[in-house]
Amino acid sequence: MLLEVCVEDIAGLNAAVAGGADRIELCSALALGGLTPSAGLMKAAAQMPVPSYAMIRPRAGAFVFSADEFAIMKSDIDAARQAGLPGVVLGASLPDGSLDSEMLKALVAYAGNLGKTLHRAFDLVPDIEKAVELAVSLGFERILTSGCEKTAVEGIAALEKTIAFAAGRISIMPGSGINIQTIGQLWPRLPVSEVHASCSVVRTETDARLLSFGFAAPSARSTDAATVKALKAYFA
Repeated sequence: MLLEVCVEDIAGLNAAVAGGADRIELCSALALGGLTPSAGLMKAAAQMPVPSYAMIRPRAGAFVFSADEFAIMKSDIDAARQAGLPGVVLGASLPDGSLDSEMLKALVAYAGNLGKTLHRAFDLVPDIEKAVELAVSLGFERILTSGCEKTAVEGIAALEKTIAFAAGRISIMPGSGINIQTIGQLWPRLPVSEVHASCSVVRTETDARLLSFGFAAPSARSTDAATVKALKAYFA
């Protein structure tokens, strides 16, 4: 089983690699579902012995992007390519939640020979089969999905449907809420070859000055090497 770990900073990147992650989803702002990482973090990730795919998402909120945001996304794909990363994570929606086929086609073409993951914009689609068919036709390697629910455990029925319809033409990678406590509800029930997890723990900020200035949150999640190692060992 391939374990992909999402990280948002250099400490998380180092922890994921140390814990034995097989692939990294490189982001910023994981609390918002992941945004595009900095160019500096992309460069650091490219030096690691584990491949990293950069999230290409210019802001939080809906996955309906303007022409200006589309231009930024292309520049961010350039940054990932120039950093030496092997792949990117893409997604774009229409107002009704269905995938924006025209924008995705343009983004996929612009990404060229970079590897491509379709992100959880997929979880908002009104028609799973239509969305899978589009992802296959555009050449995505995989779809990251929680089965159109908040967590993969809640969406397991839709995940089964998605995997069955994909029929091996594209990898379906469950993600959201996957940890050592929940993985047994998903695998081996789901015939998948890769899973996505944050492998994070809650850390508390104790510096009252940072808190008073608004420079830190009272608590935040961060990638933990031991947690990565434990989830990876589950599949051994």
